[in-house]
Amino acid sequence: MAQRYVRVQSQAGQLHYGLLQPDRTVKVLDAAPWLGGEGTGVELAPQAYTILAPCAPSKIVAVGKNYAKHAAEMESDVPSEPLLFIKPSTTVIANEAPILYPPQTHRVDYEGELALVIGEHCVDCTAEAARDKIWGYTIANDVTARDLQRQDAQWTRAKGFDSFCPLGPWIVREISPGARLQTFLNDEETPRQSALIDTMVFSPDVLVAYISSVMTLLPGDVVLTGTPEGVGPLQSGDWVRVEVEGIGSLANWVDMRPLPVAGAAIAT
Repeated sequence: MAQRYVRVQSQAGQLHYGLLQPDRTVKVLDAAPWLGGEGTGVELAPQAYTILAPCAPSKIVAVGKNYAKHAAEMESDVPSEPLLFIKPSTTVIANEAPILYPPQTHRVDYEGELALVIGEHCVDCTAEAARDKIWGYTIANDVTARDLQRQDAQWTRAKGFDSFCPLGPWIVREISPGARLQTFLNDEETPRQSALIDTMVFSPDVLVAYISSVMTLLPGDVVLTGTPEGVGPLQSGDWVRVEVEGIGSLANWVDMRPLPVAGAAIAT
């Protein structure tokens, strides 16, 4: 089994990076692993921590229409170069945390994706150099308010609600180029999405190189590589599970976000 790097919160409230063991204990590291974190000799028992999203990125750079069949289901052509957008860091939630359904939208979709975790400062990299900047791989769900995406002239609102980027549950260092990505809804045995990641239009190294020509990628940043065909709506109470062969599964439930109380003060 590949080593699984996690980020956890102890019962005392401390945040740690660590290595998840087969018995669910966590060997604590003294820093993020992509920053050279080493073992401290401390171990956390399974009941002594809560698993978090595996990193805390300064930004999430996402790529649209990076599978040809998904571009077709969106009734558009495959872009001639990567189509980029950014999701705020506040969209990130952990495995089994709730996706909050905003009252501003009537259509929230799942989009299962392979996510890249950047390990080194990356700017103006070639594709070959970018390969070494990808520290590891995890799973993401690029949750999207589809009606707002179609309504707005750009995608910031539709992609940027709090909780709209489930990420995790851990990071692995290597993944097969032919790994399969699948998305399941509730207890259905047939996946809603299913594709091999090597059918991406632009490969991970090309994506990282392209993004680095636009903006600097920092250690711990995340790149979402696009979703395959089969996106569809979520309803309050649904469970959505994204699986990537060689990593595992990321599962989240959907909860209706309450309307704000009229006249209530806004917390800052």
